[in-house]
Amino acid sequence: MALRPILYHIFPKPLPYLPALALQERIHSIQARSRDHDKPPSQTALQMSTHPDILLLLEHRPVYTAGRRQDAQELDEERRRLEKSGAEWVATQRGGETTYHGPGQIVGYPLFDLTRMGIRTRDHVCRTQTLLKNFVQQRHHVPVYESAHTGVFFSDTEKLASIGMQVRHSLTSHGFAINITSEPLSWFNQVVACGLADVRAASIQSAKEKSNEKGQELDILQERKVLAKMYGEVYGTEIEPLSPQQEEIWDAVKEVEEIANKAGDWPRAPVRSIN
Repeated sequence: MALRPILYHIFPKPLPYLPALALQERIHSIQARSRDHDKPPSQTALQMSTHPDILLLLEHRPVYTAGRRQDAQELDEERRRLEKSGAEWVATQRGGETTYHGPGQIVGYPLFDLTRMGIRTRDHVCRTQTLLKNFVQQRHHVPVYESAHTGVFFSDTEKLASIGMQVRHSLTSHGFAINITSEPLSWFNQVVACGLADVRAASIQSAKEKSNEKGQELDILQERKVLAKMYGEVYGTEIEPLSPQQEEIWDAVKEVEEIANKAGDWPRAPVRSIN
């Protein structure tokens, strides 16, 4: 049974976190609404539904996000400390612990119907991890360290990419983040990223430098186009740009882009040491 194409959108400017989170929720609602609630959500039944599978590729403005594994006191102490850096701080419903998102890092939000695709949650996570490993190794010729932890590692103590998914009624949200340039690294140094005390953040740029490989400056826009294409290959379907034909989702995307346009500049590094 042929899969529907994945529709992707690349945002031209870094997005504030909360409007991007609200956009995910809006798309999730559109997808859920289009299902036939009179029937069990089987793969065959869902082939008749009209909702698209969406891939959002973007950068965020500087923000720390906390996952579900932290208690209230820990979160409050962390929030007060990290907000002094000049970044936002947001508690989320994704898995995992605190991490950072910001310019120089590609964030991907795959908003997929797993039942219609015929895959399980664990398979979705594994495919995402495979895609990111392929991107690092095949696109950039950077070796990958095989870790027992989820994500992509350059060594046992250096992490290039993180994965944190949420799945509700087989509809996915949240996704992955991969450091391309070294701009995010000083922000990551302010936290124990993802709860791994002995691991620090790395980027494709820093990995290349450590391997004494010099090349052209990395273009975040072009890297996102490559990742979009690779999604189609890993999920075995066509990948097409989101268009105004998807009117409700298109309008929601454009609203968030307008918020990003009005947000202005952002700090390129933490305002001061916050340790």
